[in-house]
Amino acid sequence: MLTPKQESTRWFDEEVRPHESSLRSYIRAVFPQLPDIDDLVQESYVRLIRAKEAGPIIRAKAYLFTTARNAALDFFRRRKIIFIENVADFENSNVIDDSLNASDALNKQQELETLSSAVRSLPPRCRQVMTLRLLYGMPQKEIAQELKISEHTVKAQLAKGMRKCAEYFDTRGIKTYKT
Repeated sequence: MLTPKQESTRWFDEEVRPHESSLRSYIRAVFPQLPDIDDLVQESYVRLIRAKEAGPIIRAKAYLFTTARNAALDFFRRRKIIFIENVADFENSNVIDDSLNASDALNKQQELETLSSAVRSLPPRCRQVMTLRLLYGMPQKEIAQELKISEHTVKAQLAKGMRKCAEYFDTRGIKTYKT
């Protein structure tokens, strides 16, 4: 039986590392202005491993490429340098308003870290459902198919996850808004 560290290493070697050359090609093509692709690849790996520690990752390649894109956009946003003509499908990317000042950016980062912690605190099935919904934007029907559960169960797990996340925020004094 493998230890958790050995299992993580096996997962990384089998599910992530085979995509490194494709990832590097993608980064070069989409973000030719990046000064150091090696740094971005390493940052993407770090983010991916942290996410894996929070819960299972169903589509490692898709997650890796999305993570790399977001890391590159973060790099440009921090430096206030965005070459719009070279960023493929810019309108559909998950870019935060690049007019954020340092304080707003820090607040946004803290909010994301708190949300990540809240999701990590959820029971495994609930965490899976919330991750597929929040991170991958999958509709309930696809989540049900992916996890081989009913749509009703997906809906119930999403409601449970949202409720538990709100409780997590409340215990930390973070105000949530109910609609």
